[in-house]
Parts: sequence; C-alpha cells; structure tokens
Amino acid sequence: MKLERLTNNKIKIFLTFDDLIDRGLTKEDVHGNSLKVHKLFQEMIEEACEELSFKMSGAIAIEIFSLQAQGLIIIVTKDEEEIADDDEDDEFLDLQVKVGEHPDILYTFSDLEDVIQLCYALKSIEIESSSLYRYENHYYFLINRVQESRYDAVISLAAEYGSVSTLTLFRVQEYGKLIITDEAVSVLTSHFLK
Repeated sequence: MKLERLTNNKIKIFLTFDDLIDRGLTKEDVHGNSLKVHKLFQEMIEEACEELSFKMSGAIAIEIFSLQAQGLIIIVTKDEEEIADDDEDDEFLDLQVKVGEHPDILYTFSDLEDVIQLCYALKSIEIESSSLYRYENHYYFLINRVQESRYDAVISLAAEYGSVSTLTLFRVQEYGKLIITDEAVSVLTSHFLK
C-alpha cells in the first residue's frame, strides 16, 4: 500500500492486487461492494489516515478506481467545510464509495529508451493514442482510448518496459511537463529508429 497526501483535504492510497489478496479480497469482491469490502476499506483508510495524520471526521467521500491488471487507487476526500470545523469532535464517518474502471493506462519510466521501445511494441499492435509527460526526473506515458479487447495486451507490453504509475494522471498533468500530446507512439517511432 502506497500513500500520498494530495491536498489538505485529500489523500491517495494505491493498492496492488497483491495487497488486496493479502487482506483477503479479490477483484470480484471489490466490484460486489459487500459489507465485508466496506469494513475492510474502512480499516485500510483509517490506517492510511493515521499514517498521514489525516483526521477523519465529518463527511468523507471515497472514490475507488480500478486499474485493470494493476490494482486500485482510492481517493479519500474530506468535506471542505469539515476542515474549518475540525475543533468539533463529531466522530462520524460517511462512506460514499464509487467504484469505476479507470479508462487510461499510465506508466512511469526512468529512461526514454524504454518509452521508445514500448512505442514500437504498441505500434505493432496498432495502438496510437498516447501522450508523454516529464515529471520529477521520470517519464510518464499515457495510453488512452484502448479497446477493451486489447487492454490486457497493452498492460502486458507496458509492464515489460515500465512500472505502473502510483501518481494520478491529474497530478502528472497538473505538475508535469507535457512533451508529446495525443500521438506519442507515432512521433517517437518516426524520430527514433529501432
């Protein structure tokens, strides 16, 4: 489990599927949205909040994004009004859980050469829609608009050359530098010979 404080009222938890299995959950359990899942998520969120000194009181919204074949990203947001009222010790927790498939694939690379090699592999299976970012000495490669039938193949290829990003796409877009937009596969394969 990797933790990150995004803002004063928002934290991010990244869980791999191995983390979930260690806690006795399967991907199907998460989509089933059972009482067992709610209880386990509440325990994990309380553990994360304690570690990041994120006081849980008032209304807490929880968004869960499933990254196919990678894990889950859980965004915990405390109601803005509750921050001002932190002195009041109303200890109630309002879990609003939304589970959704994350449509984009975001991988990180320390070396541009690995990104170029991935681009050649993606070009061979006719995947074009992609963007390249640079943030904190790493390259972030975004692959989007992938057909469901090709999703697993794209994930497998990306995993050969890079690592799944534990940063959200929003953070990379907000603080990173966009190097190539929309057509990174064709731009990189046309400028760098294999």
